[in-house]
Amino acid sequence: MDKNFAFPKKEHLCGDTSINRLYTEGKAFIVYPVRIVYKSRPGIENIPVKVLFSVPKRKFKRAVKRNRIKRLMRESYRHNKEILQSLCIEKNISIDLAFNFIGDAEPDFKTIESKMISAMNKIAEKLNF
Repeated sequence: MDKNFAFPKKEHLCGDTSINRLYTEGKAFIVYPVRIVYKSRPGIENIPVKVLFSVPKRKFKRAVKRNRIKRLMRESYRHNKEILQSLCIEKNISIDLAFNFIGDAEPDFKTIESKMISAMNKIAEKLNF
């Protein structure tokens, strides 16, 4: 079992220009309670997949709840990121991703993980042309 389950800072999507470009030019779909925005670029970089997680302050006023939901989404992504990374290396593309939580209630880990896996499989299916 030689998979890398780390989620280093290099894999985080940072910077106003790249985030704005993702939200303006990217494609979106919903796997409730997560909205996914993605944008692919030809050519592979050092890090093939860069990810952003967000939870709206409008629905979850307390930072504790927002941080917990983001932590659950990061953990489920970290365990299953190989789905997208192997596809990117195979297809020679890079992907920017944003996972936005749009649900009303605080979820448990099993529901978040199942939805994140189905979302990543859906992205892989869309990028498989």
